[in-house]
This record gives sequence, C-alpha cells and structure tokens, in this order.
Amino acid sequence: MSEEPANGVRTLSYRAALREALIEEMQRDERVFMMGQDAGPFGGVFGVSKGLSDMFGTDRVFDTPISEAFIVGGGVGAALAGARPIVELQYADFALIAMDEIVNKAAKWRYMHGGKQTVPLVIRAPEGVVGGLGPEHSQSLAQYFWHSFGLKVAMPATPADAKGMLKAAIRDDDPVLFLENKSLYNRRGPVPDGDYIVPLGVAATLREGDAVTIVAWSRMATIALEAAGLLNDRGISCEVIDPRGIRPLDLDAILASVKRTGRLVVVHEGPVTGGLAGELVAKVVENCFASLHAAPVRVGGVDTYVPQNLDLEGLLTPPVAAVVDAVETVLDASRIKG
Repeated sequence: MSEEPANGVRTLSYRAALREALIEEMQRDERVFMMGQDAGPFGGVFGVSKGLSDMFGTDRVFDTPISEAFIVGGGVGAALAGARPIVELQYADFALIAMDEIVNKAAKWRYMHGGKQTVPLVIRAPEGVVGGLGPEHSQSLAQYFWHSFGLKVAMPATPADAKGMLKAAIRDDDPVLFLENKSLYNRRGPVPDGDYIVPLGVAATLREGDAVTIVAWSRMATIALEAAGLLNDRGISCEVIDPRGIRPLDLDAILASVKRTGRLVVVHEGPVTGGLAGELVAKVVENCFASLHAAPVRVGGVDTYVPQNLDLEGLLTPPVAAVVDAVETVLDASRIKG
C-alpha cells in the first residue's frame, strides 16, 4: 500500500490515503464511527474501509440496510446525539434518494436551531465516470449542491488532499459531502507522515503561470495539469487552480489569479449545461470583468447520459486535448495578445 518514506513523505494510493485518515480519526476520537451498505466486513464497494471492522469492531464499522434515506438520516440523528458519524453511499448518484435528509435536514438543522445544535456528519460518496458502470452509477452531481447552504462539499484530487481533507471533514462541526472520484482510487502520490489537516475551502495552486488561469476540480485537476505541461512546451504559461471543492469556495484565490492572467478556462467532468463552470464563470465576470482579455471558456462532459459501453464512456469526459484547445481559443480571442 505504501513505499518507503523519504523526508516524512510516503507514496500512497488515493484509496490508501483515505483509509489511513479513517483509521487515524477513529483512533483519535471514539465518537467517530462509520456505516453504509457493505461498509463493514466487505470494506466498501471500492475497498476504502477494508479491515476496519476487524480493527474497531462491528459496533463502530458496520453495514446498513439498502436505504440511503436511512443511512444519511441515521447519520444526522447520530450527529445530533453527539457522535461523529461517517456514512458511505455506494455511489454519489444514490445521494439523490437521500436529498431530503442531506439538503433539508443535515444542511439546515444548525441554522433552524439558532446555531445551538451542530451536525458533524461526513457523507462519503464515490462519483464520476469509470468502468462502464452506466448512467445511474457514474454521474458527477456536485452542481446540485451549489446552493445547499450549511452543507460543505469537498472534492480532493490528490492522495495527500484526500487524507488531509477527510480528516478535516471528520473534525468539522458542519455536515460535509465528501466526493471521491472513482477513477482516482488507484492514483498514487506523495502523502506526508503523521497527523496533518488540509483545511476545507482553501484552494491549491497546482502550477503557477501568467497567460491563462485554468480552474479544475477532482480528476479534472490532473487533466488540467497535463494540459498545462503540454502548453508550457509551446511557450504558453498556465496557472492551474484546484478549489478542492465548491462549498466553501475559495473565490478570492480564483479572482486573484484571473486578475493576473486576464483569461479563464474552467474544467469539470459533469455536463457543461448546468455544470459547476457556469456559476463560477458568472462569479468571475461579476467580480473582475474589467480584467478579462477574453470571454471565459467552459470545458465539461458531453450533455448526455453516461453510456455503459466502455468505448463510448471514454468519449464522454474532457480529454487533455479539449483543455489545450480551450486555452488556445481564449488566447486567440484575446483583446490583448501574449
């Protein structure tokens, strides 16, 4: 699962980093427990909780009935009673079955009770297109939660962020929807040793540049970085910003970058229509229109169902070439060249 540490850093998979965060937080705080469909002895559909029921017992890591409303609603009740539950939905698509519990209960309870009751709940939900799982198991639905006030939405892109952000989410007194892109589970990367936290709502600058700002979440952050590398070979310097999630959104970091570069490309996996990019572009235009040298460009998934056919599935989400083309489009349309 890991390689030899060097200067306090090891190489872990995204999956192993999440699992390590769960173990450390359950060891640190006995109020933390985890439940979900097949989350117990089986270890979850994607193996993140493998072995945890043996380590902590089936009273702290256990299976639930096939009822997302019960899973999330039970988590809300446990959080209100003083526990710090982590609930796992097998797929993020199934959050739609529990929308009342997520949006009308978990997200609003603290506000409706004058801040006197907290809801320290984490909802882990694998999302994204991979493996031919089809239209009911592969959607990217983060845009549904843009205006779910009271709910935090985290979307880590790297193993280090996966661990640090999950630990932050578990310690947070507000409910956190923690979206894990399924295609990232096997991705490997450096993860610091020991106890560390990556604060929610603080963007990461993955690459500095001065020609174009590329904003990308989750798996698309890796696509954006690859595109930026290719563009750099052509003499085009791109700044890549990973907001790490949408609630809270580190808009200040994005605006500061766009004011420097004058150009914006936003990349996300879900469909373009109604997607994350539309709201972000609107915020940028409202706040720094005068700094823009060209109209921002959105790069997203195709506006259609997620196909089950693997070959067709591969055509659905934005490739590196699409991001490269978008950057070149913005540059070509610029009022100020260079």
